[in-house]
Amino acid sequence: MTGSTKPWHGVHVATALPFHADLSVDYDAYAEHVRFLAAGGCDGVTPNGSLGEYQTLTPEERARVVETAVAASPDGFGVMPGVAAYGALEARRWAEQAAAAGATSLLLLPPNAYRAEREAVVQHYREVAKVGLPVVAYNNPIDTKVDLTPELLAELHAEGTIVGVKEFTGDVRRAYRISELAPGLDILVGADDVLLELGMAGAVGWIAGYPNLIPQDTVELYRLATSGDPADLARALPVYRDLHPLLRWDSKIEFVQSIKLSMDIAGLKGGACRPPRLPLAPELIARITADTEAVLAKGYK
Repeated sequence: MTGSTKPWHGVHVATALPFHADLSVDYDAYAEHVRFLAAGGCDGVTPNGSLGEYQTLTPEERARVVETAVAASPDGFGVMPGVAAYGALEARRWAEQAAAAGATSLLLLPPNAYRAEREAVVQHYREVAKVGLPVVAYNNPIDTKVDLTPELLAELHAEGTIVGVKEFTGDVRRAYRISELAPGLDILVGADDVLLELGMAGAVGWIAGYPNLIPQDTVELYRLATSGDPADLARALPVYRDLHPLLRWDSKIEFVQSIKLSMDIAGLKGGACRPPRLPLAPELIARITADTEAVLAKGYK
């Protein structure tokens, strides 16, 4: 592991979820994958994120995924479940389930059943914070239509409801504004293809997609990008250039299918997605396959 200092620091992999041929959850394969990521040097996992297709799971499946991740985790390995829900009370119930299962922190989207107003967002985070586990906010206005602006994040942090933010806007300028308004709020890289830029800007964590495929070298890239040492940045840049054609698939609509396909190519269990996600078009399969094989051919693992 990378030597993180707080449960939400370091590289937490937003885990892909394997299914059987009938699209039931393959919990044994999922546990094996969690162990693989721990052995690869990651600091933790984030089950029930978008990459884990939580929206398609039954309540029983969603709870068991968290329990499986915790049971498969070695000592000191973090589990940061996504606890997103349309309602604040339901999100709190998922937070309580995660706490009871042994999770170490939580990842929480804002309310997204509609374009929620500021006070609704604040109350949403307050409700989940009552559970007592550290809450990392997840800012993804592209999909949720609710923007956790630097000003709003500073407000949430000032009252103690969040400890960090997964920044997925792709706008690396935000990191500096967030740090100015809320110096104690931890920034976590939210998209693989801005890892170096946000690492240079002071990120202390990465909720990651493509470490599902190549954990060892992506963890090392994270370490180099966040050390603050110019010599490490010089070492990171050629690796980042090698990996970037693959990492940018994490920010595309087809990111779940893309990462699962890359895992299949590497001999891991990615597999199919549940509806509404459809199989990839042939031209996308060809592009992702070429990008994946190029990375694997260079020996990244």
